[in-house]
Amino acid sequence: MAQIEKLRLIQLGLYALIGLIMFASMYSNVKPEELDLRLLSISPETIYSPVTIEDKESTEKKKAEAKEAVEDVYTQKTEYAQNQVDLVASIFDAIIEVNKEYDQLENKSETSKQEMLQDKLPDNIRKGLSDKAISELLQTNKEELSVAKDAVVTAVHHVMKNQVMISDLEEMKDQAEGQLVYTTNVSSSLKAAMNEIARSSIIPNVIYDPQKTSENRQAAVEKIEPVRIKQGQIIVEENQLINADIYRQLQLAGLLNNKGMLQPFIGLSLLIIIMIGGAAFYLRGLHANTYKPLLLYAIITSITIALMKILSFFQRIDLSEIGYLAPVAVGGILLRVLMNEKIAIISSIIFAICGSIIFNGELTTVFNMNIGIYFLISNITAILFLMDKQRKARVLQAGLVVALMNVIVSLSIIFIKNGQLDTMELGYYSLMAMASGIISSVLAIGLLPFFESGFGILSTMKLIELSSPNHPLLRKILTETPGTYHHSVMVANLSEAACETIGANGLLARVGAYYHDIGKTKRPQYFIENQMNIRNPHDTLSPKVSKNIITSHTTDGAAILRKHKLPKEIVDIAEQHHGTSLLKFFYHKALEQTEEEIKEEDYRYEGPKPQTKEAAVICIADSVEAAVRSMPNPTPEKIEKLVRSIINDRVEDEQFIECDITLKELELIRQALCETLNGIFHSRIEYPELKKQKVKA
Repeated sequence: MAQIEKLRLIQLGLYALIGLIMFASMYSNVKPEELDLRLLSISPETIYSPVTIEDKESTEKKKAEAKEAVEDVYTQKTEYAQNQVDLVASIFDAIIEVNKEYDQLENKSETSKQEMLQDKLPDNIRKGLSDKAISELLQTNKEELSVAKDAVVTAVHHVMKNQVMISDLEEMKDQAEGQLVYTTNVSSSLKAAMNEIARSSIIPNVIYDPQKTSENRQAAVEKIEPVRIKQGQIIVEENQLINADIYRQLQLAGLLNNKGMLQPFIGLSLLIIIMIGGAAFYLRGLHANTYKPLLLYAIITSITIALMKILSFFQRIDLSEIGYLAPVAVGGILLRVLMNEKIAIISSIIFAICGSIIFNGELTTVFNMNIGIYFLISNITAILFLMDKQRKARVLQAGLVVALMNVIVSLSIIFIKNGQLDTMELGYYSLMAMASGIISSVLAIGLLPFFESGFGILSTMKLIELSSPNHPLLRKILTETPGTYHHSVMVANLSEAACETIGANGLLARVGAYYHDIGKTKRPQYFIENQMNIRNPHDTLSPKVSKNIITSHTTDGAAILRKHKLPKEIVDIAEQHHGTSLLKFFYHKALEQTEEEIKEEDYRYEGPKPQTKEAAVICIADSVEAAVRSMPNPTPEKIEKLVRSIINDRVEDEQFIECDITLKELELIRQALCETLNGIFHSRIEYPELKKQKVKA
């Protein structure tokens, strides 16, 4: 339990280390620039905004200006014209009615027309007319009052149907009075009264509309877009005076007092956590019982990011596009060769994100998307090219393919910008892009041996190299034990097919099978496949001695492989491919030759038992190949029965209890072995022998 906790702590520490390296490499690229600027001083440099932020003060100022620009809304009340016409008519009707009632009075001394008029007209209307005008109207006969009424009603209606503003009120009253000039059949004193009524009846009919005015102003305010200081926008030019407005914008962008600004660092930390979380999702299956794969990943990631960071320092000497030279594809190549394509692809995305921040220039933007896309395509190209081609020569070829793709991507970015095309500039970008790909492959080739030996990694590339017939140990097997070599090749074919069926490493099984019997080169004549036209030496040896010679080939083979520094996985297969199985032939021979008690344990291999699926498959394939080869006239039925018998025997002998192989996988292995053996030992057509005939002359 303590061991598991210790392993988890180491793994967490490695993830934390990766995060710290990422943070340290990108810290300066997100850190707000600290400037010592004062109001009304001269700016020593051109300053860009590091962020996009709303200038609320300028926004509010623009809204206020838009609001002020909206004029007050006035609404013409058309009903006012009719109201005032009715009022004029009512005045004249009241006068006519008073005159009529007064004439009907018997005792006229008891009241006066003015008193009677008070009951007919409200005080506010009556007080709006002078006593002289009222007196004149009361003294006028009905016919003249009718003429006067029509004239005034017409004049008031003519004026009030138009807009009458407060500012134009006197002018409109004069206009109404002017309309009465043409009334000639009335006395001048009556006309004066008519003018007074007309003027008092003209009132403003255009009223201020607060609701409509407010709506218009609100609509104008809503049309105002927020004023933003955009990321990368120039706030102040070099040698420009920093006035109050510029100083406020600098402060708003966080360029004056940024010591307490934690947002960029929090954002960077969250981004790093997301990236490490994505990598951990694909790494989790590799470091279940060890921290070495994670340590390897941490080193490769750190090297890749460090290369980008070191190169980014050259941006300060006017090499703003130096990022195109960064050999970032080295990370994708190493991770693909040493680990797997899934981890390599997710890491390519991580490298692209980190690179887009590291090469973001003068903080004009947080992410340099051009370089990010360039890095991503560069890595993906290398990974896809190496998907099924993992010899070291292929790594160099991958570098050339990456170089070509880098050139295409860099030129496409330049063309998309639609800027002026300079031949020198195109050549500069192309040269850097080509160098990036080639340097990536050279670095990968140089670093691979250190990682393979330092971490004991058996990469696909290493396995392919070990499978070459020109390898000294394989040549040794071929020249010294040709029968064993042929047997090993057959076992390799069977093992690879079976491993691929159950999802194990088929290439590892093939290469392990090539070397599994190398121990037989020490005493080749004692193994039946190498006994060509010689007597079997075991016929003259005791069963015990024969057993010791036969079983020693596993330990001898492991010793030879360790001496030549072959990977541990190959050594383990050579040592485990017989497990602790019983040499039945010599055991029964010993039982027949003596009556003494013979222990079965004395005639077993020393082991250990197979620890991996690949070793278990080779254990089965080794016995199956030897048994089928010695079978006369093998048929599919005989082969299937034999394979099933050998597998059952190994299971009953508990040879697979130390590896994680399942009964279902053993059944799949049986099927794969039978299919492969049937393909090898298929029936052949017997061709009749052609007899030579004499040709007649």
